[in-house]
Amino acid sequence: MYKRVLTIQDISCLGQCSGTVALPLISACGHECCIIPSSVLSTHTGGFTGFTFKDLTEEMPKIRQHWEKEGLFFDCVYTGYLGSARQIDYVSDIMDSRLKEGGLRIVDPAMADNGKLYTGFDMEFVSAMRQLCAGADYLLPNITEAALLTGMEYKNEYDEGYVINLCRGLEDLGAGKIILTGVKFEPGTTGVYVHGPEGSDYYKHKEISSGCHGTGDVYASVFTGALMGGKSDIEAARTAADFVVECITGTRTDPDHSYGVKFEPEIPKLIKMLGL
Repeated sequence: MYKRVLTIQDISCLGQCSGTVALPLISACGHECCIIPSSVLSTHTGGFTGFTFKDLTEEMPKIRQHWEKEGLFFDCVYTGYLGSARQIDYVSDIMDSRLKEGGLRIVDPAMADNGKLYTGFDMEFVSAMRQLCAGADYLLPNITEAALLTGMEYKNEYDEGYVINLCRGLEDLGAGKIILTGVKFEPGTTGVYVHGPEGSDYYKHKEISSGCHGTGDVYASVFTGALMGGKSDIEAARTAADFVVECITGTRTDPDHSYGVKFEPEIPKLIKMLGL
């Protein structure tokens, strides 16, 4: 099931996140991975200072126009970190014009965590992101992002009723299936809540207290690659979760590697998980 997947997000030249995670992992899942970089940074912004930043917003419609002339289409468009509401508008245009008939729209609304927006984002950006999420076949928010998108109160402690209401609120926006990450119902565990018209499923695993930068990008990339390879959504969600745990576990053994997640040594395990 060789597919052509387009990912749209930034490239941090060093940092093991965003585009530099999506490209190798989707490729490892057995697909062609193409990219539109929304920006290029010398490093990611978590823990580094003085990093360089090049905004590529104006290149996005030019790339789309060239692809239109060449008659190029994609089986899936997967979006990650986007830097502005204007970029979101361009992404919507790309999805509308470059997806094959029946192609999938997978949106990771990477904009917030731990109850607050990332630096540089505001509620105007959230409003624009709602429009992109409304057309998503698969939406991959964390609890904070789901609360912002639905206008619900963010909670640190909650029950399944709260999670179901978040998912229903996202459905009301127009999203198809919801893959809600970082869902914690009991101490020491975390997991992913998969919700769609046919019902809900929850996959939990042991929570590793010290996370790593970029694990959300690893999760979304593996989910996309597994789904495009024929896995069901719950199978893809489980595979992505299990792989992230392997990556964090491997990274924790290296105290000098604090800026990202060491996913590369774990790629053979991913290939085995997928049966490739």
